[in-house]
Amino acid sequence: MLESRYLKDNIENIQKLLGIPALRNFETKSLGKLLRLSKIREYEDGECIIKEGDFDPWLYFLLSGKIKITKEGLEIGTIDEKGEIFGEMRVIDSMSRSASVFAVGKTICLAVDTSAKKRLSTDSTSDEKLDFLLLLYRIFAEFMSIRLRATNEELIMAKKKVKRLLDQL
Repeated sequence: MLESRYLKDNIENIQKLLGIPALRNFETKSLGKLLRLSKIREYEDGECIIKEGDFDPWLYFLLSGKIKITKEGLEIGTIDEKGEIFGEMRVIDSMSRSASVFAVGKTICLAVDTSAKKRLSTDSTSDEKLDFLLLLYRIFAEFMSIRLRATNEELIMAKKKVKRLLDQL
C-alpha cells in the first residue's frame, strides 16, 4: 500500500472531493474538515484493505478501481463505483470488522481516520462539528439502506430457491 500524508484543505483538494457523488452535499467548510482526517491510499491487486476481526478506525471512499468483500473466506460482494463508501459499519457500531476487503486490480481510496478528531479545526463551533458528523452519518445511512435492500432481495431469492428444491423432494 502506498499512503499519502494527511491531506490539506486547499481549494484544489476540495474540488476533487466534490467529484465524489456521496460528498456533493457537504459544504466547503465540511469538506475541509474531512480532508484533514483523510489520506489517499493506493492498493495493488489482491492487497488487503480491511481485515475481518480488526478494530482499525478507517472509513473508505472508493476513488478508482474495484474491491471484493469476503466473510469467512466467501465472497459476499464487490464495489466498483467511484464514491462508494465502505468500512462504515465498524465506525458506527465500534465492533470488530465484520468482513475483509481486497483490492481487485489497482485500487485508490480516500481513507478517513475517524479516530483523528483532534485534527478538526479548533475554531469550529460545536454546532458546526455536529452538522459535519450528522452529514457523515446520513451518508452512512443512505449506503447501508441501499445495501440492506439488495441483501433482502438476495435473501428472498435464496429462500424461494430453497422452497422450490424442497417441493421437488
